[in-house]
Amino acid sequence: MVLSRYAGARVRRKEDPRLITGKSTYVDDLHLAGMLHVAIVRSPYAHATIKRVDAGTAESMDGVVQVITGSDLINLIKPVQITGSEAELAGAGQDAAEGDITTMPIATTRARYVGEPVAAVVADDPILARDAADAVVVDYEPLDSVVDPEEAMKDGAPLLYDDHKNNIAGEFAKKAGDIDAAFNGAPVTIKQRIRSQRLSGVPIETRGVVAAPDPLSGGLTLWTSTQAPHNDRGELCEALDIPTSQLRVIAPEVGGGFGVKIGNYPENFLVAVLARMLGRPVKWIESRSESLLTTHHGRAQIADVEAAAESDGTIRGLKLNVIQDAGAYSRDIGGMEMTVLMSCGCYDIPAVDARATAIFTNTMATGAYRGAGRPEAAYYIERVMDLIADEAGVDPVEVRRKNFIPPEKFPYTTTVGERYDTGEYEKALNKALEVSGYSELRKKQEEARGQGRYLGIGMSSYVEICGFGPYDSSTVRVDPTGDVRVYTGISPHGQGQETTFAQLVADNLGANYENIFVHHGDTGNTPIGKGTMGSRGLAVGGGALMMSIRKVHEKASRIAAHLLEASLDDIELEDGKYRVKGSPDQSVTLTEIADAAYDENLPDGMDAGLESTDYFSPEDETFPFGTHFAVVEVDRDTGKVSLLNYYSVDDCGRRISPMLVEGQVHGGLAQGIAQALFEEVHYDQSGQMLTGSLMDYAIPKAQHLINFTTDQTETTTPINPLGVKGIGEAATIGSTPAVANAVIDALEPFGIRHVDVPMTPERVWEAIQRSK
Repeated sequence: MVLSRYAGARVRRKEDPRLITGKSTYVDDLHLAGMLHVAIVRSPYAHATIKRVDAGTAESMDGVVQVITGSDLINLIKPVQITGSEAELAGAGQDAAEGDITTMPIATTRARYVGEPVAAVVADDPILARDAADAVVVDYEPLDSVVDPEEAMKDGAPLLYDDHKNNIAGEFAKKAGDIDAAFNGAPVTIKQRIRSQRLSGVPIETRGVVAAPDPLSGGLTLWTSTQAPHNDRGELCEALDIPTSQLRVIAPEVGGGFGVKIGNYPENFLVAVLARMLGRPVKWIESRSESLLTTHHGRAQIADVEAAAESDGTIRGLKLNVIQDAGAYSRDIGGMEMTVLMSCGCYDIPAVDARATAIFTNTMATGAYRGAGRPEAAYYIERVMDLIADEAGVDPVEVRRKNFIPPEKFPYTTTVGERYDTGEYEKALNKALEVSGYSELRKKQEEARGQGRYLGIGMSSYVEICGFGPYDSSTVRVDPTGDVRVYTGISPHGQGQETTFAQLVADNLGANYENIFVHHGDTGNTPIGKGTMGSRGLAVGGGALMMSIRKVHEKASRIAAHLLEASLDDIELEDGKYRVKGSPDQSVTLTEIADAAYDENLPDGMDAGLESTDYFSPEDETFPFGTHFAVVEVDRDTGKVSLLNYYSVDDCGRRISPMLVEGQVHGGLAQGIAQALFEEVHYDQSGQMLTGSLMDYAIPKAQHLINFTTDQTETTTPINPLGVKGIGEAATIGSTPAVANAVIDALEPFGIRHVDVPMTPERVWEAIQRSK
């Protein structure tokens, strides 16, 4: 089979025409006859007993159909575990999830975070529903709250759940090698507390749900802005106690996910219950303020790291203790598990003691956000590498080079037990040194310091884990006209698999690229799959696609041999035609083959049709990697950090669509740089959110970023048929530590060894003042 004509070419995305012309359908574009609208009454307290809900005024308002409370739901739905873990939903498990909490979609007796639903209003109009929600009176008895996970761990702290001592939601640890011997007598040791702040995903489309009775099945159709419709259906059916045949879940266009749209939220369950109960379509659309408040947050870790090294920077041992702020319920504490499992980064570290503890607090739950535990791990180990370089007086480039896992050791099992597939880390480093002109940058830095300017050069060499199983699916169907339809179990929402999959089909089946259509996000017509998360779309979904393509190609070749009266061994696919080797004039097109496949002109014993449904189960995950360099300048008088240059070399295995890879890298860089310099969710001590709008939560604007220089190395993997590794999260993982290291490098003349992210002007200025 071939991988040349379209795969690897820079083709325009097939998705873009409908998206940029406004012809697509998002959840809020749905308007069904008789549709009702929902507004949520949310707790204004971080922790409170719900004594009474008075809905009398709201219920008396014209156009209000129903006001529902948590007690009303008890006989309508089972308590649910609200999940949002990309590892767990993709089947990688969540060993740390001892603290899984089941709850009702609406709180019944106690609210545990500001924004938790305590009632819902259903009305004919969304504005009326909101007005009626404001008229609902709830009698609360405020309780002591705790928002700092370290405070929440202490004896005597307010408990969110009576059966969780010290608010511990879960624990996970890995220890191997002789850690005591590694530290005893080590020439170089470092110790640092590092904070990875709480972030909001801020997808351009907020969450939304529409549910409507389905007269055909007697069940429901539910449209939702999700990354994993089949998983959502399973959870909803379990909660509603209905078979999966009674629920069709559709993800229409999804305006950004970044991990925060993995799994169901309380509103999904609520809208489904209301549609069943009222027998009418019901819609709920999240406002931006609700999104910042009640769509799960990411990161939110505190890490204490220690490392021991030789005088030349060779690492002897690593200690890592992570406190994960889980928020008010355990939506995804598996992220901290990923932090532990990826704690070694791309380095050969002989002794490791890594542990993590998730703690409940009276804040919104944390969950997957573009990287989910891996950005934190990369940030910690890359800060460690720079701290060792500083302590040992060795160039940070050479410290990394000395500690890289060498290519000949792959497949390599790290000290904490993670098995890396392939890697050539030094090749990516050397490429980044070349692209950035590292030696010249150091000269310019020295010249700038002589002029009183503070330039900083930071780097990171990262590796990440992605391509999670346990499986994904594909159906490839060739119509009688030769058009090809692909039905996939993944659920792309910006990743571009409609384009990538079409490239693969065109190359390997000889189909017309323009007549290949990829269908996804609908449990009613796609084979069961695990959705799109963890950079698994091409690595796992593409693996299933190649299995289907291979089977369709084999059948098409047999039909071609029959039509051409040739031996099957003599048939080859060249230039989009099935032809006899050595006789290019003897050929048939896929259209001619498809016409025969649905006719009676078939080889003896062959069934009609030309399609295949397949499931691909990877034997392990994939591990993309790369090296990034950032150049910044710090204004000593204001603390302002200016990003001057950024160089990114990423190795994601084979690149099927280079333009899409570049887009993923650019988007990932924007979010990773934003963590380093701008973004943070803030709560006050009472649990009130202080960053509840985009006036307060600082996402970067175009003026804050620059043109990036991107490049690549290519190290394929044997884990999937395409040799691809994944790219969706890689740049986010590499960029935060690169920028952080650059800022700290700029501050080296002040004797500053660490500043927490985000490195805002205020925080940097304060660090400079303290240094004086």
